[in-house]
Amino acid sequence: MNRSPLDPCVVIIFGGTGDLSRRKLLPALFRLSTEGRLHANTLVLGVALSAHDDASFQQVAIDALVAAKIDEAEATAFARARVRYHTISRDAPDFAALGAHIRELEAGSGLPGNRAFYLALPPRVFASTIDGLGAVGLNRSAGWTRVVVEKPFGKDLASARKLNAHVHEVYDESQIYRIDHYLGKETVQNLMVLRFANTIFESMWNRDRIEAIQITVAESLGVGTRAGYYDQSGALRDMIQNHLTQLLTLVAMEVPSAYEADAIRYEKIKVLRSLRPLTQDDVVLGQYRAGEIDGEPVPGYLEADGVAPDSTTETFVGMRVFVDNWRWQGVPFYLRTGKRLEKKLSTITVQFRHTPVSLFDNFGRGNEPDQEAPPRETADVLVITLQPHEGFSLHFDVKKPGGVFATQRIPLHFRYDELFEGIPAAYQTLLLDMLEGDQTLFVHADEVEQSWAFYAPLFESHPGVVGYDAGGWGPPEADRFALACDHLWKDRWDNKEPT
Repeated sequence: MNRSPLDPCVVIIFGGTGDLSRRKLLPALFRLSTEGRLHANTLVLGVALSAHDDASFQQVAIDALVAAKIDEAEATAFARARVRYHTISRDAPDFAALGAHIRELEAGSGLPGNRAFYLALPPRVFASTIDGLGAVGLNRSAGWTRVVVEKPFGKDLASARKLNAHVHEVYDESQIYRIDHYLGKETVQNLMVLRFANTIFESMWNRDRIEAIQITVAESLGVGTRAGYYDQSGALRDMIQNHLTQLLTLVAMEVPSAYEADAIRYEKIKVLRSLRPLTQDDVVLGQYRAGEIDGEPVPGYLEADGVAPDSTTETFVGMRVFVDNWRWQGVPFYLRTGKRLEKKLSTITVQFRHTPVSLFDNFGRGNEPDQEAPPRETADVLVITLQPHEGFSLHFDVKKPGGVFATQRIPLHFRYDELFEGIPAAYQTLLLDMLEGDQTLFVHADEVEQSWAFYAPLFESHPGVVGYDAGGWGPPEADRFALACDHLWKDRWDNKEPT
């Protein structure tokens, strides 16, 4: 777990002029450089269709870094020293010329042949790019060679298996880094520490103490400029199959034998293999209509440019999942994600079971003695917040001081930004791990295929969508999952105070 000095290398970003490169990858590499994590000789080679030379692409990088609130002088120094460019043809990509350019850079900077290829590309060109690299021998070198593949990895089980087979023809699994940026968030990594380093939590992390778990990834924005892609994907493929399922495996997995990639991946795959098959009654799909968010009117999904007027693509998913093993038998996991919801929020909410006898149900929270006490709101709740404020809080009851006996729910909370400075962005963490050769936070081929296999019945027999107003928490039909504990669907918690 101790950080070792990074090897000198060339980081080759396919899609170097694209949005992901400019907003995430270049700022992450800059910060690794300023923290002394990148070797002095390490270079960044942008590869794209645009007709740039080194100087003009360096200006693209500088502009991207300045947009990320980085000092222009520091951005300029980084770009001039490290950033280079290679134009590749759309019609007949010349991977041999790319290989020659890489070897020229390595010779000029005394690099030993370590290469990291980052495919910041549309999924439709993953396979052809992998083929091109393999055809000219860029899958092997005198040093190490690694390839990073962005999501989505396939669009269903058949395509995921085909893509895995395709990539394995060129690269070994040990060279492949399937990235899910949620796994790079500090709170997601801290989830294992919270569970396995603190006896108080691990001893309660089972069906005897936990009644239900909810994983929510809510967005207030619509589809924006991604409408064309999103209408072919939907929330099931875009969010549930990868992000939320990865979070589910981390919450539910058993204690790994060691903090290392193979041991952790093994336990995550065991969770996926233990999932009870879904039925139509376990899932509600929704599509947002026009509504209001923060007092401002917003159009419906069908009004977005690039969306078919009769589209049945889901923008909301609410589902109930069961893990059929000894630890979790009978405990529902509620997964919820959607666009145009009330606010942007990503949380894991763990609801503990009620006490066997509730001694204080007849005492209101601040009520006068002659007033009827409100019903007990909930059992103790642990809320792990991934965004907007990374941290977690434990909500429980205490007696309010004073002559009238009344209880009040209070949170004990921890927030990263209150205790630590300079929390690394998810891509910074994942890029660093990749450059170190640590696959712990990356997704194995078996995980991808098991996840697609679990959701295959929904893709084969789409249950249809129900409408919901933008600015709410999704369609009312989703509330039926929470009959036993409906507060889980009513998101009244952040990581400090009940809302």
